[in-house]
Amino acid sequence: MVLKKILLCAVFAGACLFCTRLSAQNKNSPVDNVLTPSPAVALNGYLGNKLSASLNNRIMAQDADRLIEPFKLKNRTETHLWQNEFWGKWFTSAVLAYKYQPSPELKKVLDHSVSSLLATQTPDGYIGNYAAAHRLEEWDIWGRKYCMLGLLSYYDLTGDKKSLSGAIRLADNLISDLNKKDGIIVTKGNFRGMAASSVLEPICLLYKATHNQKYLDFAKEIVRQWETPDGPQLISKANVNVGARFPKPKNWYSPEQGQKAYEMMSCYEGLTELYRLTGNETYKKAVMDAWENIRDTEINIVGSGASIEMWFGGNVVQDRPVTHYQETCVTVTWLKLTGQLLRLTGDSKYADEAERTYYNALLSSMSADGAVWAKYTPLNGQRLPGSEQCGMGLNCCEANGPRGLFNIPAYMVTSRKEGLQVNYFSDGVFKLKSPQGDSVVLTQHTAYPKSGTVEMDITLQQQQNMEIFVRIPAWSKNTKLSVNGEIVNDVQAGRYTSIKRTWKTGDKIIVDFDMRGRVIEMGTTTRSAAIMRGPIVLARDSRFEDAGLEAALKPVTDENGYIELVEDLTKADDVYMAFKASFIPESYTESPGGPISITLCDYASAGNGKQPSFYKVWGAQLVNKAGE
Repeated sequence: MVLKKILLCAVFAGACLFCTRLSAQNKNSPVDNVLTPSPAVALNGYLGNKLSASLNNRIMAQDADRLIEPFKLKNRTETHLWQNEFWGKWFTSAVLAYKYQPSPELKKVLDHSVSSLLATQTPDGYIGNYAAAHRLEEWDIWGRKYCMLGLLSYYDLTGDKKSLSGAIRLADNLISDLNKKDGIIVTKGNFRGMAASSVLEPICLLYKATHNQKYLDFAKEIVRQWETPDGPQLISKANVNVGARFPKPKNWYSPEQGQKAYEMMSCYEGLTELYRLTGNETYKKAVMDAWENIRDTEINIVGSGASIEMWFGGNVVQDRPVTHYQETCVTVTWLKLTGQLLRLTGDSKYADEAERTYYNALLSSMSADGAVWAKYTPLNGQRLPGSEQCGMGLNCCEANGPRGLFNIPAYMVTSRKEGLQVNYFSDGVFKLKSPQGDSVVLTQHTAYPKSGTVEMDITLQQQQNMEIFVRIPAWSKNTKLSVNGEIVNDVQAGRYTSIKRTWKTGDKIIVDFDMRGRVIEMGTTTRSAAIMRGPIVLARDSRFEDAGLEAALKPVTDENGYIELVEDLTKADDVYMAFKASFIPESYTESPGGPISITLCDYASAGNGKQPSFYKVWGAQLVNKAGE
């Protein structure tokens, strides 16, 4: 009954050695983020259209009352399904959308939805749909987590005390239910307790909002239990490949499964929040080590991964057909975890990864009109909508997709103590604060990533002595950067370039990125090749090749290994971007023919047109022993 012991100690502070140890830990200094989000953003062009489509056709189109129906007392009969997650996923998406584009219509929806959810809260504080005899089982705690996240996001947006009170009562009820059982959270539900213990994130946010010590104690106890034999051991195994931390279980979706990708990353998100509260470097190191391992062993060329929702060492087999590849919930959570580390550290490697994921894996999951999200998106194959789940009229990925989509805008351009930091590039207007607290407006004029040129105009209340950090992506090996026509030296790929000067209204930054086509190869005995341009992965599509997708093609490159890409305007109606490129086709004759021209489109458009089509990112390369 360790958890009960913690809560009793919180009441009788200092009454035992355990409390003394916790008290000493709690003296660690909280940690501030390096980056502060922009409070007002307006995007135009490609991304602006994607955000509007999702807002109008997915978020506003959702029948929110249907998502609350399972929580009503008469419907609390669940024993194993996850209807309880849909409201929180949809609602947190809607809050992010409102922060990006406030409107009275959306605010009315948010207000009604919160009041309707709180109306289902019973006197003991429970909000959920599980039968009393099955509380704490399967997905019950997971659903409570999403309800807490929704209520806390509304409190953060509005300062509404009723929503905060609802979250407090919900958390207290969870702690009480656990104490009545056995105090152990990592034995509840599946996946070595990761689904249940990912409640760490809202518990940390609740402590931040209330400063009630029992929530911080509960958060630390969750992390302590991770390291027990039954737990997921997320700290001690942070350097162990995420796809090989535990033996393969007899049943794939089971309590013994320790490789569940989405839930694991959700736990690491919570651990990041706990690090912010405590400054405990062990927590930070575990998150960073796990992130590096996921990137290196699992994340594929378009920025996602996982097979049948589990980590499996997938990076090295990404050019082969993979069962149920890169679930959109995995994509969204990888994007969110990466964003956590970006705002915590300001490190360009996190922005590089998030950009790749956003433009490729995430946007490819969304239908052109924003109404539907695919559950799985292969690198070679078809895009198919996900099946309805739990009788809710949608699936987990349709509820979750917009959370990733609206997660990025506020962090495209950010404030930091030295000045501003430009993390991403899109035509739009970004309103921020200078280090002196004055208003700053940074306006980007660009067709990025179609174009590699980005112009940034600065508008200030008065002259400001500050630094502006501009990200130079790792793929841009030859970048030109200027301020008011003067070239900036020491521009390095994979880093932020710092420009320190006295800034005034009318100053202009221009950056020209290296948008040459890059050939990405993998494999040893059997080799495959793919093409990237800037952050965009390109793909062949049967719309442009009839039935020729299985033909083996070798990219024609220059002496530096780059492939020439010529914009193909004839495909503009059906795709975001398309290019002609030269390839050497497979040949079974004595005298092979010359290069042929093939159309490539952006991965997000591939298979995502008006008519269904097949597509492929990776092209097999001929085995040629004589040419080795």
